[in-house]
Amino acid sequence: MDKYLFDDFDSITPKAWKQKIQADLKGADYNETLLWKTEGKITVKPFYTKEDQTHQKINLPETGFNICQTIFIDDEKIANQLTIDALKRGATAIEFIANDKFIIDIVLKNIALDIIKVYFKLNFLDPDFVSKVSTHTNSKNCFFNIDIIGNLTKTGNWFSNLKKDYQKLDTIISLNNNCIGINASTYQNAGANNTQQLAYALAHANEYLNHYGNIAADKIHFNFSVGSNYFIEIAKLRAFRILWEALLNEYKIENKTAHIFTQPSLRNKTLYDYNVNMLRTTSECMSAILGGTNTVSNTSYDEIFHKSNEFGERISRNQLLILQQESELSEAQHIADGTYYIEAITNQLAENALEIFKLIERGGGFLKQLKEGIIQKKISESAQKEQALFDKGELVLLGTNKIQNKNDLMKNELELFPFVKTRAEKTLIQPIIQKRLAEKLEQERLKHE
Repeated sequence: MDKYLFDDFDSITPKAWKQKIQADLKGADYNETLLWKTEGKITVKPFYTKEDQTHQKINLPETGFNICQTIFIDDEKIANQLTIDALKRGATAIEFIANDKFIIDIVLKNIALDIIKVYFKLNFLDPDFVSKVSTHTNSKNCFFNIDIIGNLTKTGNWFSNLKKDYQKLDTIISLNNNCIGINASTYQNAGANNTQQLAYALAHANEYLNHYGNIAADKIHFNFSVGSNYFIEIAKLRAFRILWEALLNEYKIENKTAHIFTQPSLRNKTLYDYNVNMLRTTSECMSAILGGTNTVSNTSYDEIFHKSNEFGERISRNQLLILQQESELSEAQHIADGTYYIEAITNQLAENALEIFKLIERGGGFLKQLKEGIIQKKISESAQKEQALFDKGELVLLGTNKIQNKNDLMKNELELFPFVKTRAEKTLIQPIIQKRLAEKLEQERLKHE
């Protein structure tokens, strides 16, 4: 067939489309009626055409995403058993979280470290222990999520103090690659908008580049959380790769692609009608996959109120397996290439985040603005706006602030405390507090059960 269906129709310019829309609005203003602006100052139009394509080349992963199972190390033998079970059931990466040193040989027994990605999130700073783990793994597939600035943002304190923390980190980076994890998830879970998350992640990483120079580029990887704004979250991850490459170019570093580890946000997860959390995490994992993340670790539907359990972990892992194998998203990192809407939003996100980044650098850098409380204030303002939308019902979490099930009782289900905890210790700076949107509403419902 030589003739295509659309050959019978004349092409229409964006200007013509806009004129037709304006006529149909019967006097209403096009900009005020149909243009939607996000809190991150991203303008979303009612339609997009090929003229909105940016043709921006993004250095995405060469292969598809890894399915990660997160395991907390309390008992080494149990952690090892859970790891082997997760790998047998489809996981291709493991994230270990530890609050203290552990027996390395037991945890990593019978694990093929040469074919899987292993992430160590250590909530302590010990160069000797990191060296032992690194020697044992001896693999480029090993990543240490060590972030002294991230610990400051989250807790308000250094591990020891600025000088000692950097001295210990000096030792770690001299012996290891992939040893600095920029924890941008803190900003998302505290209520920062997408533009702020990108800017703060970039400025956060730039503190290490300023301190260590070009050598730090080979040491850094990134940890992001994704929320429920499907297309904008796809664009966020793509925009960050553009920003990271642009920053490295300023340091004369080329061909260094960001390694991104992603998890669903906790900010929009709910205690009541908790099964809806599975729908939220499925959408968020899809955003991460289509955004070109390297590794996804899903969040269990009951993570905020139940201890780690086999059922929740299996369901969260199977969500990723379905997306990878049944939905055929195993090599989906380039699917968004050329899409008019996502390319346009990606470009806006990158440009707006770059402006914030420049303001931070002109203001003395990320660490200085943290100490002055400027970063905390900006995130708090964004979080309060989002909270107000939720409280008014304009931002909907189904089953929580809309269509509540009055028979849904949770008081006897709480194995974990699901709300922000008040800490008594003195802090050097104001910490960035991570808080879920539904907390106040849920506390009121629990009182009346």
